Amino acid sequence: MAPESELNLELMKLIDEQYTKTPFYGIRRMTAFLRRKGFAINHKRVERLMGVMGLQAIYPKKRLTRPESSHRVYPYLLAGLEVRNPEQVWCADITYIRLRKGFVSLVAVVDWASRYVLSWKLSLTLEASFCLEALRLALRQGKPEIFNSDQGSQFTSTDFISLLLSHDIAINLNFIFYNRERLHSALGYKTPEEVYYRAKNLSLTGYGTLPRDEEIKLKRA
Repeated sequence: MAPESELNLELMKLIDEQYTKTPFYGIRRMTAFLRRKGFAINHKRVERLMGVMGLQAIYPKKRLTRPESSHRVYPYLLAGLEVRNPEQVWCADITYIRLRKGFVSLVAVVDWASRYVLSWKLSLTLEASFCLEALRLALRQGKPEIFNSDQGSQFTSTDFISLLLSHDIAINLNFIFYNRERLHSALGYKTPEEVYYRAKNLSLTGYGTLPRDEEIKLKRA
C-alpha cells in the first residue's frame, strides 16, 4: 500500500483529534467539520481515511444522549458566579478512550475550583449506572453547593437527580457544547448558536433571506 500524502496525513490527524472529542461523528459530520477547517473535501475521501484509521461513528442506544423526557428544567446557576472555593461547584463529564479494538467510556467527577478529580469510572456502555457510581464515590469525600453537567440522560436520570437532591445539592444543567460546537445535519451542519444568531440578525435588519453568495456556499457544503 502506498504511503499517504502529506495532506491526507494532516486530515487524518484532524479526524483523529475530532473523533476523540466527538466519537458520534459519522462520515458526513466529519466531512462538514473538515470543510469548516477550510479543506475542500468530499465525503468519499473522509470515508476512506476513517476506514484506514479503523474509525466508525459510535451511535449510543436510543435516547442515551438525550435527557429523560420527564426530567424537569433547572435554572442556569453559574452566570456571573465566581468559583473560588473547593466544594463550591463540582462538575462531571463523559469522554471516550479509544482502544485498538473499540472504546471505553470514562466519567469523572471534578471539583471545579481546584480541578481535583474526586472520582472516576470506566464503562463499556453508555448506561447511566457507571455515572451514578462515580457520584456515590465522590460524595464520600464531601458535597458541593452546585453540581454542573450536560443534559445527557446519564445525568438527568431519576436515580442521578434523586441522589443529588437527597444531599441538598443545587443542580445546573447546561447546553454549551450542544449550542456552540455540535454540528447538526438538520441545520446544514451548522451549530445551533450560528443558526440562532444568524436568524436573529436577519430579523433585526429586516432581511429574511441569506445573501446569494451564502446560499451558494450552503448548497456546495
